[in-house]
Amino acid sequence: MKMALGLAEKGLGFTSPNPMVGAVIVKDGTVVGKGYHKAVGNAHAEINAIDDAKSSAAGGTLYVTLEPCNHTGRTLPCTLKIVEAGIKRVVIAMKDPNPNVKGGGIDYLKSKGIDVTSGICEDEAKKLNEAFIKFVKTGRPFVTLKCAATLDGRIATRTGDARWVSGKESRKFVHKLRHAADAIMVGVNTVKIDDPSLTTRLDDMNASDPVRIILDTNLSISEEARVLQLDSVSDTIIITCDSVSKNKKKRIEQKGAKVIEAPLKDGVIDLASLMVYLKTLDITSLLIEGGSRVNASALSAGIVDKVIFFYAPKIFGGDDGIPICKGHGPDLMKHCISVKHINVCRFGDDVMIEGYVGSGFKGQESGVKVS
Repeated sequence: MKMALGLAEKGLGFTSPNPMVGAVIVKDGTVVGKGYHKAVGNAHAEINAIDDAKSSAAGGTLYVTLEPCNHTGRTLPCTLKIVEAGIKRVVIAMKDPNPNVKGGGIDYLKSKGIDVTSGICEDEAKKLNEAFIKFVKTGRPFVTLKCAATLDGRIATRTGDARWVSGKESRKFVHKLRHAADAIMVGVNTVKIDDPSLTTRLDDMNASDPVRIILDTNLSISEEARVLQLDSVSDTIIITCDSVSKNKKKRIEQKGAKVIEAPLKDGVIDLASLMVYLKTLDITSLLIEGGSRVNASALSAGIVDKVIFFYAPKIFGGDDGIPICKGHGPDLMKHCISVKHINVCRFGDDVMIEGYVGSGFKGQESGVKVS
């Protein structure tokens, strides 16, 4: 199953809105077939493993990280192929969490006399597909809030300079996060100050760009902004309100961007409502790389599932820099947002702290893990 999970992870960034799935076929103590779901619309992991095993699949055991599908979607049911291949036993990491899937794969396989075991490496499988699980259960994307700060909590100087708070190892990992995410979201001030491209840049792999979402209540983005000049297959979406200039909106759209009018709450984009809209775009995962106000708004709106904070070995040494969050906080420390299931990693000299907020992944393990 560990091998199957490793195979599944190869689909990271390519399978959404489908889950990542890996499969391994073992016969007489030997691996005879391996496969994973490579991209949405392509064959599922079980099919690829069976095709790899060929006739050797008959009488073997299939290890798969997700319950085989028993319905027709973009592809035919995997359960039929499993039965036709003559597989005698199926070991599953986790059951399919999609409440809309009718006719469970496990029940069908059992009805055909196949021995089925489930729950093997279940926590690892759930963590791998945490975005898919939330999306199919709630219709909302899994949201990760990422930031890089000095040891005393500043993400930029008073002039807005943030290049670079963190080191190159951390920045490379952030590009892997972008590759894994369906969409990336920033505020328009980040665009004005940094003029980012918001693309994925990884030299050692064929990476995918996330959809770029820019919160711009007053549609004040410069028409010369880099995000409006990109040669990318992923969309750039500007989220604004319904009272902006129609001429400006038209000019932005002529550059290839989409301008979406969204409801406001307390004078800014209503992020909770925006998450509902993102379902229509099949965005299962969202990476927030905003500034202080976007960070605070996302946390206040309760849309954040996971936080990833990079702390660099630097001390700003003043109180006029830009903090991680800007605005009013709680009156009492006990009212702070709790972060649980902490993982601590090193990237060069930087320390990354990852943890879950609210309904994020909660496996059996707890406490702090350091790597």
